[in-house]
Amino acid sequence: MGLQPELRIDFDAITELFTEAEQQGRNVLFEYETYRMLADSGAETPPSFNFIVKGSQPSNEVIDAMPGDKVVLKIVSPGIIHKTEADGVRIVEKKPEKIRSAIRRMMYEVPDALCDLIERQKIHSPGAYSGLTGDALKDAVVQDICGVLIVQFMPPDSESFGNELIVGIRYTREFGMVISAGLGGTDTELYAERFRTGQAIVTASTAMTDGDTFFGFFKKTISYKKLAGLTRGQRRIVTDEQLIECFSSFIAMANYYSPNNSQTPYVIDELEINPFAFTDYLMVPLDGMCRFSRSVSLPVQRPFHKVGHLLHPVKIGIIGVSTQRVNFGRLILNNILANGYNPEDICIVKPGLDMFEGILCVPDLASLDMKLDLFVVAVNAQQVPDLVDEIIFHDAANAVMLIPGGMGETAESEDRARQLVHKISEAHLKEGGGPVFLGANCLGVVSHPGKYDTLFIPEVKLPKRRGDHKRNTAFVSQSGAFMITRLSKCPEIDPAYMISVGNQNDLTLGDIVKYLKDDPDITVIAVYAEGFKDLDGLEFSRAVREAVQNGKEVIFYKAGRTPEGKTATSGHTASLAGDYMVCESCVRQAGGMIARTFPQFENLIMLSQRLHDKQIHGTRLAAVSGAGFEAVGMADNIRSDEYSLQMAGFTDDTTRKLSKFLAVKRLDSLVEVKNPLDINPAADDETHVTVVRYLAEDPNVDAVVVGLDPLSPAMRTLAECKAKKYNMDDKESIALQMPKLASELSKPVIGVVDGGYLYEPLVNKLLSQGMTVFRSSDRAIHSLAIYIEGRLYAAQIR
Repeated sequence: MGLQPELRIDFDAITELFTEAEQQGRNVLFEYETYRMLADSGAETPPSFNFIVKGSQPSNEVIDAMPGDKVVLKIVSPGIIHKTEADGVRIVEKKPEKIRSAIRRMMYEVPDALCDLIERQKIHSPGAYSGLTGDALKDAVVQDICGVLIVQFMPPDSESFGNELIVGIRYTREFGMVISAGLGGTDTELYAERFRTGQAIVTASTAMTDGDTFFGFFKKTISYKKLAGLTRGQRRIVTDEQLIECFSSFIAMANYYSPNNSQTPYVIDELEINPFAFTDYLMVPLDGMCRFSRSVSLPVQRPFHKVGHLLHPVKIGIIGVSTQRVNFGRLILNNILANGYNPEDICIVKPGLDMFEGILCVPDLASLDMKLDLFVVAVNAQQVPDLVDEIIFHDAANAVMLIPGGMGETAESEDRARQLVHKISEAHLKEGGGPVFLGANCLGVVSHPGKYDTLFIPEVKLPKRRGDHKRNTAFVSQSGAFMITRLSKCPEIDPAYMISVGNQNDLTLGDIVKYLKDDPDITVIAVYAEGFKDLDGLEFSRAVREAVQNGKEVIFYKAGRTPEGKTATSGHTASLAGDYMVCESCVRQAGGMIARTFPQFENLIMLSQRLHDKQIHGTRLAAVSGAGFEAVGMADNIRSDEYSLQMAGFTDDTTRKLSKFLAVKRLDSLVEVKNPLDINPAADDETHVTVVRYLAEDPNVDAVVVGLDPLSPAMRTLAECKAKKYNMDDKESIALQMPKLASELSKPVIGVVDGGYLYEPLVNKLLSQGMTVFRSSDRAIHSLAIYIEGRLYAAQIR
């Protein structure tokens, strides 16, 4: 866009504001201090204001100096963030007697109003008032009131819906500093609840965006359409350049006052202006709050490159193998051997034995005569801390897999987990960085390139596709159960790597993706996450961005969508852009494809695996089926709150070819050439294949979805059928011809088999030949639309 402004931010002056507040025992800036902060940031000039200390009254000179014929009075207290709810905002005539009278009333009425809200649990009690009631609560509230702010009254250009803007930055534990902007005012949270994601408010990581880029996200909101005069009866009240300057200033402040900046003593926990109003093309902050804290130390960096030893080990050691029964350690050993790993490169730590089933045994780690690439720990949790000490002391392995739980999942095990993390972090600070640890509570890893499998699931429970063949997917999951359940349901996923990260006591989701992003054989990375370690969400998003830039596709599912609790000591942006929205926004803007449901996650993996090399130039869809309901159903599902496709308009040449072919098939009197195309239940296998070819060759079509009509009497869709005319093994059947055509075409072709259990063999036959197949047309359109939008956005990133 090229509108990025040159910012002049006085960071020294802003830091001095924080220092002065801290010296007064506050971690909150008063509203007038926030206005000074905005002025120092190069943002729009705030309105005129004067602070009147509690116990004093404004002079006539101060009142006369205020512009206009009205003023706004605002209570000033570190314990009252949302002043409107506590009746702490009054608009009065600019007359000395009116102003003084209102100030006196506010000193008594505001404490009563706030106490009433707290005691009726209409708002959460700020920390300073926690547990207080009655006179004790009121005394505390009164004690905190510092005075009243007299502010210039700024009449807005428009008082209609959507003409106020909220802009905020805040620190999040997982993603660092984020910026949010959208519909402002007292009903901000209501707007966010009523409008779909990304319409009322947008959020982004400030470390991964700039003013121009964030403005691009903001342009998709209702807020921008209102402010820019793009809705009926509206006129523009702010320029794009003003918005970009505002966003750029907030982003610059966020990145400066961030834990990632070692040069600043402070972190902005939250800065919010709600709202900005607009007067004569001026952005006017009408309310502001800022909380800050001392800068915190960053997490210890892990030597993530050692993930290579984890995934491609030359020597593997195991502890916890039983010789008497099939325990977890024994199952892991059996699976390693079943996957083709050389027994001579395995070592078992077990006192009292020299060999077990042809595999070398040693009594302890001190007896090893080589450094292991991977050491698998399958003992009970109580033994782990001492064993970790031993591993680190002897420098016994480059990578360690901690299978046992009991390392932070419960309150009882949190102390053990803290001790474990401390030991590992200390090792990372030493020369060489020490070993990296996967887990604890790790279900295991399958690495086909590394020729090993440490899942402790019996083969009879989870049959696996062994052997060497092309695999292009890495499946990374915080939940091992989620990973194996997906594989059980969809064995065709068949990933090259299955990595259960467990509790992330050391290696994190970000570390794993950071390593995989450079793997030339992996084109699809699928990730299931429940939560990120401190600032690892940001590292993960950066790794996703680089993976996408490297030509890969990243599928992401985030568990836990409950928004953050709303508290009286945080602004609207924290509740509007809660943990899930921040996570989804950061990963999506990095180029990841977001799945909202488990089936959608599976479907996006299938699409990414099978369509990675296909060309996608746009969102124009051609839909065809011999079942009328299915053809219409495809068209009915091209738009939703999350995506938007369009039905392609066929060229005249395509229409002529289709009409001529349908006439040859004697279907011309039954079929009208249009989109969606209902080719009638009389259409046979050849008709489906030929029609799809013509549609895919049309330059106006970007993708084709075809119903394969399994129940049609004209189609060969059954396995082992006595009526040979329905046999799908016939060389002319859809089961053989459609996958062949789909592989030849440069555009995506998606098949739909909407039928019962009789047609499972047909689905499996199509899938085994690389065809992309769904069991319902609506699910096919939904998933394809998300995939296409993801691919198009990834192309922009690259």
